[in-house]
Amino acid sequence: MKILVVEDDAEAASYLIKGLRESGHGVDHAVDGETGLEMALSATYDVAVIDRMLPRRDGLSLISSVRAEGRDLPILVLSALGQVDDRVMGLRAGGDDYLTKPYAFTELLARVEALGRRRAASPAQTIYRVGDLELDRLAHSARRGGIAIDLQPREFRLLEYLMRHAGQVVTRTMLLEHVWDYHFDPQTNVIDVHISRLRAKIDKNFDRPLLHTVRGAGYMIRDGLR
Repeated sequence: MKILVVEDDAEAASYLIKGLRESGHGVDHAVDGETGLEMALSATYDVAVIDRMLPRRDGLSLISSVRAEGRDLPILVLSALGQVDDRVMGLRAGGDDYLTKPYAFTELLARVEALGRRRAASPAQTIYRVGDLELDRLAHSARRGGIAIDLQPREFRLLEYLMRHAGQVVTRTMLLEHVWDYHFDPQTNVIDVHISRLRAKIDKNFDRPLLHTVRGAGYMIRDGLR
């Protein structure tokens, strides 16, 4: 699994990361809440382990922000605060599990892997909607306002990726890596060409655009953005 660890204590983080990696998992590490939030929203993780007391943004605020963005990332909350009310607050903020410090690593690992299995067992999302635009992964079709949109395979993958990240800025590099599987100069115009073609298909003849260019950052698909 790919796991995000958000922990500001260097010794505690080192112990946790070492154990997870030795157990065969990939780990990314953030040392504060703001960085942790950015990473949670910009990459795909199977599970996140988030300390409650963090600099810049506390763990519960981080978790609430992840949930506000509609992310179903399984989250284990770590905290020295172990009273019933503390655990309830952690779960109500959006945590899926709560473990009190100090903890036994074997128990943490079992909980993390259980969260990962639970997510893997959940059916993958097959239909995405943004406003009156709908994409069906199983039928490999797209419609806007009930009108079918004819997409080439690459355009379909591009639209799917954008809709999976609706409301978020998607960078050129992200598109190259996840839609084209390329790792090369993000200044290439292949992105601009395909975005232009896709925009013509999903926005032309409709009263409001859904696909937007965010100057200096990338692209975003969102309903109601002016």
